[in-house]
Amino acid sequence: MQKAKLSLAALALLVALPTLQGCVEAALLGTAAAAGVMSAHDRRSTGTQTDDETLEWKANNHVPAQYKELAHANFTAFNRRVLITGEAPSEEAKSMIESEIRKIEGVKEVFNELGIGPATPLSSRSNDSFITSKVKARLVDTNQLSANHIKVLTERGIVYLMGIVNEREAKVAIAVARTTSGVVKVINVLEVVSDEETRRLDNQVLGARTPPPQSAPVENR
Repeated sequence: MQKAKLSLAALALLVALPTLQGCVEAALLGTAAAAGVMSAHDRRSTGTQTDDETLEWKANNHVPAQYKELAHANFTAFNRRVLITGEAPSEEAKSMIESEIRKIEGVKEVFNELGIGPATPLSSRSNDSFITSKVKARLVDTNQLSANHIKVLTERGIVYLMGIVNEREAKVAIAVARTTSGVVKVINVLEVVSDEETRRLDNQVLGARTPPPQSAPVENR
């Protein structure tokens, strides 16, 4: 009887495999499409986005060896401006980490927001992630700006805002962040430019999109 149940279960799995595979493929395609849309709405050029990712990788590898295990440092680059968040064991460590990041080629500015003290526990970081998700959701709900233009990070309840925005968008983002439950403080690292500049950047991105290939003709027989 047990063998029969196992056989039926195995048969059901085999029947379901093609469907499951289709679901997985659809999910992967959906994720890739979403990433493409996010990138297309970013006011940074694709080259700058790549440079920022490279700067984050380099920054992680530039933490002085004596502090790699003692410090909890996170590096976020946006438009070649690097934000350092997390915790350092001392003021000396904080200063040395910043000094090393400033040496990286391509870095325009460094914002050193490292706190002094032990690394935060996992529970604190989970709460920070929850706060970040709430701020992002509320930015979307405002319908007053594109949430893709704002990068939100949270450390120890402190929310950091990065992005290229105009003055109105900056005010909306700051107002949303500071009124979100659980937020202790908001650190504004937004790069504020003129309305004309944001329009130029948006038009540049929209104009850079590659038109879809024409469909092949179909002849009915």
